[in-house]
Amino acid sequence: LPGLHILAIVFALEVSVGKTNTVMALNNSDVLLPCTFTTCIGFQDLVFTWYFNSTELIYHGKIKSKDSEPFLVGRNPRVEFVGSTTGKDNNISIVLKNVEFSDAGKYTCHVKNPKEKNAQHNATIFLTVVQKMVETDNTVTLIIVGVVGGLIGLLILFMLIKRVVLFIIKKTQDGK
Repeated sequence: LPGLHILAIVFALEVSVGKTNTVMALNNSDVLLPCTFTTCIGFQDLVFTWYFNSTELIYHGKIKSKDSEPFLVGRNPRVEFVGSTTGKDNNISIVLKNVEFSDAGKYTCHVKNPKEKNAQHNATIFLTVVQKMVETDNTVTLIIVGVVGGLIGLLILFMLIKRVVLFIIKKTQDGK
């Protein structure tokens, strides 16, 4: 059936930015924007692009085949490619250097595979830029977890002592 064949093609190319789609970066630091892709039938002359806020192209690359690393077509001077496609993962991640507050926004990793009848897919990651990283204070959480854990431990200990005392009472009554 032709309909099923097309459906299989649509799901063959997958693009992912990992478990979370938000990244926080410190002002004036470098930040990794992760992206990987998978394809069931391999790739030939694959094209990938990174966009900032859907319109501004910040990195454009091509990959001839699984045996070759990507080559640069065009990029923003502050963007560096850090991925590799000859290993297990088809990693097309980039690093944005000297992040500024104006860099906060939506970054889209777009992949097009001619071998899959030009199947296209993308994944989006949101970048937040902060003046300083706030360290979360987990003291209250640790105290609550410690108290709850201690109470559960005491309850188990009490039940164990009760069992032993009842066992001893039963044994002494059976002995009489």
